[in-house]
Amino acid sequence: MKSWTHWSWKRKFFYGLNTLFLLLLVLTMIVPLLNTLTVSLSSNIESMKPGIKIWPTEINFEGYETIWRKLELWRPFYNNVIVTLVGTVLHVLLSAMAGYVLVQKDLPGKKIMTTIIMITMMIPGEAIMIPLYVVNKELGLLNTLTSLVVNGLVSGFSVLLIRNYFLGVSYELAESARMDGAGDFRIFSRIYLPLAKPGLATITLFEFVSRWNHFTSALLYINDDKKYTLQLALRSLIISSDSTSSSDFITANVRMAGIIIALIPLLVIYPFVQKYFVKGLMLGSGKE
Repeated sequence: MKSWTHWSWKRKFFYGLNTLFLLLLVLTMIVPLLNTLTVSLSSNIESMKPGIKIWPTEINFEGYETIWRKLELWRPFYNNVIVTLVGTVLHVLLSAMAGYVLVQKDLPGKKIMTTIIMITMMIPGEAIMIPLYVVNKELGLLNTLTSLVVNGLVSGFSVLLIRNYFLGVSYELAESARMDGAGDFRIFSRIYLPLAKPGLATITLFEFVSRWNHFTSALLYINDDKKYTLQLALRSLIISSDSTSSSDFITANVRMAGIIIALIPLLVIYPFVQKYFVKGLMLGSGKE
């Protein structure tokens, strides 16, 4: 590749303009995040001052202490952890099992089942919101964390993505293991799962983020404040901050502290799955 000095002025202009655009795009994401972090680390009085803050004048943890102890954010945080971890583990496991079944050569109606799974991806969630509510009500799952775990337990996207990875595993390798006496569960756990780590990491990250940030399903099925998840608790903070009662008034640093606490698990998990995530999207999308 030629060095910068050998580029034409048109190419330099294009790359310069492209770089400037990307920098502006990054700023639109970084500045709000910095403002949120700065306000959360400000005192009650300082946080109420107008304007965008990039760096706190004095680091103060009043907002975190208030939201964690007085407002008991630990309870919805705990509920969110349970729903996210249990739901993600079951989602990945069931999606992988379904993907394994769909790659079996002697499976009757395999193409029809794959087509039906693809069709489910075209149905918007709003169209089945009321039927899902009725089903959960009939099953007695309303106002339970189980409803948040069960709903969305398997998705067509996850099944088809992991299926594409399994298609890349040599069928002769599985047949050889089967001839040596290995059963389907052993072949699935010892051969297919280890060779599909990028795909598993991809759907794990997608599902973890989706469940951690879920709001509509929690708002639909949960009305007991002791079973609130994190997003419902943050919503109640905004409603309280808009209240006209002075006793219910919540300062900006408290609300921003709640947002930062909600972001921490996502920021922690992403670096560990990033390399698998990128590889999973690129390779999984290129297989038939």
